[in-house]
Amino acid sequence: MKELEFASLLCSRLCHDLISPVGAISNGIEILSDEDDEMMRAEVMKLLELSAGQTSNRLKFYRLAFGAAGGIGAHVPIRDAKNATVSLFEGTQINLEWESEVGEMEKSALKVLLNVILVASETLIRGGDLIVNISVAGEKLNTEVTVKADRIIFQDKAREMICGEVAEMEADPKIAPAYLAASVAAEFGSKIEYISDEENSFTLKVVL
Repeated sequence: MKELEFASLLCSRLCHDLISPVGAISNGIEILSDEDDEMMRAEVMKLLELSAGQTSNRLKFYRLAFGAAGGIGAHVPIRDAKNATVSLFEGTQINLEWESEVGEMEKSALKVLLNVILVASETLIRGGDLIVNISVAGEKLNTEVTVKADRIIFQDKAREMICGEVAEMEADPKIAPAYLAASVAAEFGSKIEYISDEENSFTLKVVL
């Protein structure tokens, strides 16, 4: 896939994920301009606060997962990635567990991890556990993202894409993070491995 085509799909994905909370903010402001009832205004203010929070949390995560990660230097503190991930799932039914043996990660490696997290989380259609483990194996970084839930749906095209089993990405913004994770992992000479632990659990593992 050409870089411009992928950039367009990734922009479509961003717009899709941000349009709902941003639209709620716009609607809330419009209601406030015409509403005199104090109780109604208080409810709208709660909606505005929630939607603004969701927008901010998603942007913080996407900045690290999709962007250049900002800041000075080639590495990003793990605490920044963890805080962004915790915020992303705030108010959802996803229970995040995070264990790390390192204090920072190279930006590209972090991009792989966060996009794997995003892809894995989208299989938890009714919530569940999402477990992140980052460990050191010699000079390599071993990252594992495990999901556990009563109900998991991992679409074949997303699984095949993130594991590098297809050469070309179809025009589907939803699986853009899977394509990005696989592509950056390939730059490290690595592939993301899918491990089916049991019926209601699987792990996405990559050594970088």
